[in-house]
Amino acid sequence: MSWLFKRRPLTLPMLSNEPLPPPRWERGLFVGLALLASPALADGLIDNANGYTFDTKGQLVRFNGLLIDDQGKVAKLLDRNDKRPEKLDYRLDAKGRTVIPGLIDAHGHVMGLGEAALSLDLSATNSLGEAQAALRKYAADRPTPLWIRGGGWNQERWSLGRFPTAADIDAIAPGRPVVLDRVDGHALLANSAAMAAAGISAKTKNPPGGLIERDARGNPTGVFVDAARELITSAVPAMLPRDRDAALAKAQEILLGYGITATADMGTSGEDWQVMRRAGDAGRLRVRIISYAGGIPTLLAVAGTGPTPWLYDGKLRMVGVKLYDDGALGSRGAWLKAPYADAPKQTGLQFLDDAKLRNLMSRAAMDGFQTAIHAIGDAANAQALGAIEELAETYKGDRRWRIEHAQIVDPADLARFGKHGIIASMQPIHQTSDRRMAEARLGLGRLGGAYAWKAMLDNKVPLVFGSDYPVESPNPFPALAAAISRQDATGQPPGGWQPQQIITLPEAFRAFTATAAFAGMAEDRIGTLTPGRMADFLILDRDIFTAAPSDIRAAKPLETWIGGKRVWVAK
Repeated sequence: MSWLFKRRPLTLPMLSNEPLPPPRWERGLFVGLALLASPALADGLIDNANGYTFDTKGQLVRFNGLLIDDQGKVAKLLDRNDKRPEKLDYRLDAKGRTVIPGLIDAHGHVMGLGEAALSLDLSATNSLGEAQAALRKYAADRPTPLWIRGGGWNQERWSLGRFPTAADIDAIAPGRPVVLDRVDGHALLANSAAMAAAGISAKTKNPPGGLIERDARGNPTGVFVDAARELITSAVPAMLPRDRDAALAKAQEILLGYGITATADMGTSGEDWQVMRRAGDAGRLRVRIISYAGGIPTLLAVAGTGPTPWLYDGKLRMVGVKLYDDGALGSRGAWLKAPYADAPKQTGLQFLDDAKLRNLMSRAAMDGFQTAIHAIGDAANAQALGAIEELAETYKGDRRWRIEHAQIVDPADLARFGKHGIIASMQPIHQTSDRRMAEARLGLGRLGGAYAWKAMLDNKVPLVFGSDYPVESPNPFPALAAAISRQDATGQPPGGWQPQQIITLPEAFRAFTATAAFAGMAEDRIGTLTPGRMADFLILDRDIFTAAPSDIRAAKPLETWIGGKRVWVAK
């Protein structure tokens, strides 16, 4: 997605930027010993753990101890009766707490998350009135800068029955341009001052792949959908480097607090890459970032002739490109095979014709890059599948084609995902957020391939999970609960929505760990706690494998470790 700000409510974990002492529950148990006399001995031991990971055969296994070598990698998993090394740099008694591999968000927007957390957040507002009050307070508290930026609005949540308009917000911050992204990032609301600054008038035409909402006289109302967003965003002043650095720091802080140790960054811009490189150069890059460039020009400018090497001790790599095939369901930009049930004259927006999509994919594939295609509507998914099927005949081998979201799929097309190693990159929490909207947009008779996780697994599709943060919170535990229940935080609907698509907890856990690593070409490094992999792991406040969905949803990390180093501790 092209981000200004887009998110759902972010309930931030309690975070600490202070040096990380042993937490209260284990002080006195973290024992520093003499340095190793022999490099053959392990450096550290996480002992007395209720550990879970996948083995090399993909089976969920248990462990009681985790030996970590001096390279920050897993040296060995121990059972309760296995002998412990006598000489260690450190030993941490986990006191029976649950230890799992660090979780991997397979689809997020790193800079968008940080920017969202530092801007006006409307995602918790339940009405237009609440949003207006929030904007009024934000504008009063911040007389500078001139432009007000934010997002998170959702006309469906407001029960507004229409898109908001510039007239709804013009009087709140007179003379100041206001730009507010819709929660899905595929539409924005601009006030009259922002439209004037961008030179928008009734004569402004819809760009290809975009839509300007208009009134009965043809005047822009203030809402710009998909490619039309650029008409406004091109006029927004660029963020200062120090503000972008602060946004990356904030994003990492949030991710670590939720137990996300690695993430795919979908749509990295050239500017984003430079921010990440600055952080890496200064030793401030903490989360592992697997980057997918926001278009072919950025891909070639950054990576050139193939995926970059891992940089900063395995913290940053560009492996592929993100392409957009359609918009989003909430803004009716998702490209459908049949008209929207609640807008019979609309079928959404097709961003790329067949030839252009294949040309872009081919340009990436010829140099060994991955292609990740955003496809939400059933027509977009069908087009993406067709392109992969054709190009797979030319570009053979392990290409790991990815389709991002795959939200609404024609049931007749589900089996096609099982061919050519296509990865379905999906977001479980979208199903709980969007189910009522999906029913309205599509009608009950067209939901057979909606958020179809079980169908993907039945068709032998590599299924990976993420959040699409900041559209949703990056907290993975509500997503795990949604995957095994198809219910929201209130337990609705009873029995789950489209319950035939429920999957098991090990299957959902694999989608956030081992398969997510595979999807990012990183399975040789992360995703499991098997010997030779990086010691990225979490210590949790509960055993999610024996918990009910409501308890899984409430799970929290106590500690987050990356490369054998503790990088975050709950207060």
